[in-house]
Amino acid sequence: MKRREFISLLGGAAAVWPFAARAQQLAPPVIGFLEIRSPETITERLRAFRQGLKETGYVEGENVAIDYRWAEQTERLPELAAQLVRRQVAVIVTTAGFATALAAKGATTTIPIVFGVSDDPVKHGLVASLARPGGNLTGVNLLSTELTAKRLELLREMLPRASRIAVLVNPANTANTTTLREVEAAGRAIGFQTQIVNAGTSREIDTAFAAFARERPDAVFLGTDAFFNGRRLQLANWASRHALPMTSGSRDICEVGGLMSYGSNIVDSYRQQGVYVGRILKGAKPADLPVEQFAKFELVINAQTARILDLEIPPTLLARADEVIE
Repeated sequence: MKRREFISLLGGAAAVWPFAARAQQLAPPVIGFLEIRSPETITERLRAFRQGLKETGYVEGENVAIDYRWAEQTERLPELAAQLVRRQVAVIVTTAGFATALAAKGATTTIPIVFGVSDDPVKHGLVASLARPGGNLTGVNLLSTELTAKRLELLREMLPRASRIAVLVNPANTANTTTLREVEAAGRAIGFQTQIVNAGTSREIDTAFAAFARERPDAVFLGTDAFFNGRRLQLANWASRHALPMTSGSRDICEVGGLMSYGSNIVDSYRQQGVYVGRILKGAKPADLPVEQFAKFELVINAQTARILDLEIPPTLLARADEVIE
């Protein structure tokens, strides 16, 4: 190679290298989003998550990318979490309770994780404390399982003559210990006889409602669970077919035909997770971000479902409702 050509080649390489390095520096950070449900079941919640990101200056497709992993089955969560770790994402978001949070925690001790759970994350080993989480995890606690007694009281007010309540829970949910303890204690206190029924698959939901059709409980009480939220149409259809009043902690289930819901504003919790992710991308450490405790709860009543069930909603309950679906 002639000296002049060699110098030109060096000059070209020197000119290209800074641009390549700059392009690499400008590559947007990638957020790993680990979910157990399918995307169409959480459209509004995803919108809220992106809104939280936007509030901190991040817009998907512009200055941040999101790698979505939809498990749809609990057993797939560990491998999907491992895939996000291998991709070296900047932060992992888990939005469907303890199963996703624990899968992510088991996959990495260094990548920041922002969770959304329904029970005390300290008790379940996710963080050291609420105020100072420590480690690489922080997030939002919806306090859903702690509202179990209140939900039973509201059900008693709605159905003053009810005595037998079927309690449907997902056995894969580690928060069930709290739910079942609260159900049994609160149920006894207000005169409910409770029957615990497990359902962790779509087929088991079908089986459970076939049993309810024979045994005729006075109402179905759903444990808080992302799987149930993802199967809300199936649950609402069965409850409607067998004329069973159904209460839950999720307004999503109430919107599609459940009788009543009482719980945190879950959509807003997704927005808060987006805010936390944005703060971490800007340099905040999960160990220093306190776990957000949601303290605003909403009572939603489906008046159309009540009419179908030939139920008269007590005026005192209507007056306290945050929303009545007509």
